[in-house]
Amino acid sequence: MAVVVRIPTILRMYTDGESMVEAAGTTIKEVLVDLETRHPGIGERLIDIDGGLHRCVNVFLGDDDVRYLEGLETPVPDDAEIVIIPAVSGG
Repeated sequence: MAVVVRIPTILRMYTDGESMVEAAGTTIKEVLVDLETRHPGIGERLIDIDGGLHRCVNVFLGDDDVRYLEGLETPVPDDAEIVIIPAVSGG
């Protein structure tokens, strides 16, 4: 199943400048792994060395932050939209 993934400006260098790309998977993790397959280099910006969601990125399934759902194991319905948003920090 294909879903739409919205890519933030800072990561578009991996998607040839595209702001929306397609990826496939039944969970958030599968979608992000497929995204890396289609756009090499983007995966290490999303998944940390321990296999979890990188702390400097937020991933939303529709309007819901996946950290408050089932994390990377959150099921992804057909025709879903996933939004990647870099975390903002500072003081």
